[in-house]
This record gives sequence, structure tokens and C-alpha cells, in this order.
Amino acid sequence: MDSLLVRVKSRMFIHAHRKALHLLDGEYASLVTGRSMDFEDLRSYVAGDEVRDIDWKATARSGSTLVRRYSALRRQSVVFVVDSGRSMAAAAVEGEPKSDIALLVVGVLGYLAVRHGDEVAFLGGDAERTLRQASRSSENHLERILRSLRGSLTADAPPSDLDRVLRVLARTVRRRAIVVVVSDDTRPDDGSRSLIRRLRAQHELVWVTVGDVDPLRPARAIAVADGWSIPAALRHDAALADALSRSIDTDILALEQAFEGLGVSHRRIGRSDDVVPSLLHLLKSRHHDRG
Repeated sequence: MDSLLVRVKSRMFIHAHRKALHLLDGEYASLVTGRSMDFEDLRSYVAGDEVRDIDWKATARSGSTLVRRYSALRRQSVVFVVDSGRSMAAAAVEGEPKSDIALLVVGVLGYLAVRHGDEVAFLGGDAERTLRQASRSSENHLERILRSLRGSLTADAPPSDLDRVLRVLARTVRRRAIVVVVSDDTRPDDGSRSLIRRLRAQHELVWVTVGDVDPLRPARAIAVADGWSIPAALRHDAALADALSRSIDTDILALEQAFEGLGVSHRRIGRSDDVVPSLLHLLKSRHHDRG
């Protein structure tokens, strides 16, 4: 049986430069908010490290920038909350399955978390189901999470209901955690905004939206709910294409403004190739907002 985590690692290195991966690792490290004052060892500086942690004497002796590493007060818990309703089985921006992008987002951030000794957990669901994997820190556990997620992202799944899943999170995950939400391309309504504000107060919250396909371009732009697609004649209508393009741009801007207003670091991702650079941008913006 092929390992999904091995596939994630392969795609990380295929679609990202070594520098980007190095930066992403450093930005993930900046998520850690608690530590003790027990010195552990020295390591090379990576982007995202705190300047205050640089050991200037050791740096001068070695000729390369070194930072002090401290024993963590406790492991961080990273909880992946994923909309696993049927809409996530639809096509993303350029026609690839949204499920592939969701798996890659969880796989990349989950791999970084495990590398740093942090625990990863999974909470998925839709209008009818709740899926869980408890917090543990191992690649085998991350593999189980990825397999559970992949098995849920199907066209015959129940309808999406991310608010229901977020309410389960708010009710059951009491210890402060880093919560990574992966959702369909939908703007939060008033009820969702209230829930998001509550979660932001409880946890470190970051949000990834998997972008919808442009329905006028690929022939694969078919609604998963009922199989409906835009007729070919309309796809070649220049006026319709222009109007729809402007409407999509307006919706994307409104989505970004909604999360900015909520104070939540957000990134809309539409292609697997964009996952690593988009996550790097997301973590950088989050670190900047907290600074």
C-alpha cells in the first residue's frame, strides 16, 4: 500500500525550492509560543527565528549565525479541521481535485509539526458525520490522518456543514492549540463569523480555503451535487466570461476582507503547485500580525 505521507514529501520537494522549504520550516517554528528557560543546544539560524535567541558569542566563534534552542514547556498540539463534505470532492481552480490540495496542505503542515516534535490531531466532518484522530506525534499517526481524510473526501459524501464541525471543536478541544482549518470556497456568514471569533479567542487559528474551479474554462467544471455544468455555448460567450471573471474577482476580494476583518490569517489556494509558497506566505503573515 502506497504511503500518502511519502507522496506528500515527494511533492514538497518537486514543487518547491530548497530555500522555500527551509523558510517554511523556520516560519513553522515561529508558531511555538511557549518555552521554558532550560537551554538545550545551538542550531543554525533559519528565517522566522527570534533575533533575541541569537547567541552572538557562538556566532562570532563559528562564523555562521547560531541560535539558542530551549526545551519546550510542552508539545504544541496542531489540530487540522477539514470540511469533508461532498463539495470538497469538486474541482479546484485549474481542474485538479480539491481533495488533493486539502491532503497536501494537511500533509505538509503535519509533517513539519511532527518534525518539530509536536502532536497532530484531525477533526473532519459534514452535515452528518464527525471524523476524529487524537493528538499524537509520529509519522505513522500522520499517515492515519491522511488516510482518514482521503477516505472521507468523496462525491457521495453528505453535504458540507463546516459550522457544525467548528462547534464540535469549540466544545471538545479545551486546551489551547494551533488550529488549521481547511475549507471549501465559501465566505463566512454572520453565524460563522461569531463562531470564528470564539475560536480565535480559544486557539491560534489559521485558515486555508481551497479555491473553486473557473466554470467557464475546463470541461471538468461539473457540480458534484447534481452533475450540472454550464452548457458549452455559454462557456464560449465572451460577455458572460467577462462578467463571471469580474464576479469571481469580487468574491475572492470579499473573502480576503472577511478574514482580515476577523483577524484570522488566511490563504486561498487553488493549485497543488502553490501549496508550499502559499503556506509560507500564510505563516509569515501570521507571524507579522502577532509581532
